[in-house]
Amino acid sequence: MAKKPNILLFITDQHRADWLGCTGHPIVRTPNIDAIAADGTLFEDFHVALPVCMPNRASLMTGRMPSVHGLRHNGCLLSKRANTFVDVLAAGGYSTASIGKSHLQPFTQSPPLRAPDKVERLIPEAWKLDSASYTLEQPVNFQGDAVSPFEVPYYGFQHVDMVTSHGDQCGGHYGQWFRETVPNWQELHDPANELNHNYTCPQAYRTPVPEESYPTTWIADKAIEYVKGRSDQNDPFFAFVSFPDPHHPFNPPGKYWDMYSPDDFTVDLPYDAHQNPTAPMEHATEMWASGIAPPIPQMPFRADDQHIREAMALTAGMITMIDDQIGRVVQSLKDTGQYDDTIIIFTADHGDYLGDFNLMLKGPIQLPAITRVPMIWSDPETRAAARTDTLASTIDISASILDRVGLAPYNGMQGQSFLKSLDGTQPHRDEVLIEHNDGGARMGFAQAARVRTLRTKKWRVSVFAGAGWGELYDLTADPKETNNLWDDPEYAGEKATLTMRLVEHLTFQMDESPRATRLA
Repeated sequence: MAKKPNILLFITDQHRADWLGCTGHPIVRTPNIDAIAADGTLFEDFHVALPVCMPNRASLMTGRMPSVHGLRHNGCLLSKRANTFVDVLAAGGYSTASIGKSHLQPFTQSPPLRAPDKVERLIPEAWKLDSASYTLEQPVNFQGDAVSPFEVPYYGFQHVDMVTSHGDQCGGHYGQWFRETVPNWQELHDPANELNHNYTCPQAYRTPVPEESYPTTWIADKAIEYVKGRSDQNDPFFAFVSFPDPHHPFNPPGKYWDMYSPDDFTVDLPYDAHQNPTAPMEHATEMWASGIAPPIPQMPFRADDQHIREAMALTAGMITMIDDQIGRVVQSLKDTGQYDDTIIIFTADHGDYLGDFNLMLKGPIQLPAITRVPMIWSDPETRAAARTDTLASTIDISASILDRVGLAPYNGMQGQSFLKSLDGTQPHRDEVLIEHNDGGARMGFAQAARVRTLRTKKWRVSVFAGAGWGELYDLTADPKETNNLWDDPEYAGEKATLTMRLVEHLTFQMDESPRATRLA
């Protein structure tokens, strides 16, 4: 029997779909990712299941929506009872590796955003507490200097090189390696030793950590080590290579800091372009006008144009660094004779507002800046350039991989294989469901936001539970989503039809696993 193809899946963190050369960005340079697209299919309308790190990563792994797999928002966890498509690959004879950021369990020990529970409850939760340990990604697991052994399999992964957190001071196995191999690591991690710069945007930090010791390089080094180690093996491999950048803080190292100038960038979609800003947009603007900074660095905020241009320049530097390292990993495939046997996939876990309506980071406003992500599939069976504008979702990646290698999905997987759409001629989905759940109240919401979005080729409708308002945009007439038609009586019929379609999608958000064991 012929050997099944290897699979190399690259994923970046907080990376907009339009911030690649191959997707039309006029400034940021990504020749290596562009080369993958030149030998594969580029999806032009690919959306996440939920535009936040942990829930969408769990959706990628399980092929299920967050409301079904249970990792609803950051700070939750993916139950060890959950099967993943990586489990299926491993059962089907694949060697599996996770290299870089995983984030299927919390990697901090910080308390959640919600207010402390003031009620003493004899039984605190609807479900009995899971007796499994979920501290594998937390700092307590990586306190020593020597690289700690990691408990595997980890959601199907037989080999794990873990990176936790973001920026120049990531933890996990990388953090242990850094402390072990860099003699002056404490000096490099001391904020007092930040290199001089004239940037003033929030979270801009000029790290003294050199390029060769930065997490992005370490992840590529470990991926190359893994690829080379598989060259003489008979079983195929699946490698999940996950970069924590270009997620904030904005701290590209070395030459990547000033590779781009803020003067090269413009804020093409300013706040004033929106004809009727929504309540959270107005709240962010009020905080900005009053000089009130978000209480934690993960919260979205409004910024002035200069700060946005600075963040854009630094983000571009982080993206080009990732691109350089991806080039090294792909070259290792070629050097070891494995390129012609390897499917290469590139995607991201969610986007970043990055200046749209003067907003930064991510939050409950479901702009395409955060829901639409890059997706490229380069297959050795074709290695031909194609583009598709069909709608597709993160939950479809797992089903497509299993379909490609001839392994049946488990019961309860919601994703659908998009293999028939790879030539760019056949549609995949007519519409996609996107969820959002906040872990606490922010952006002016009285309670943690619960948002459900339906996106078609012509419309985007978003319902905000308990808010008394919503969003409706005609994407044909208003592709930048600058005029909310929710309260426009002329569009009441479209709103009713779309909200009913959304209700139908929500009706299907029931876990179909496990199957019934008896007729009744």
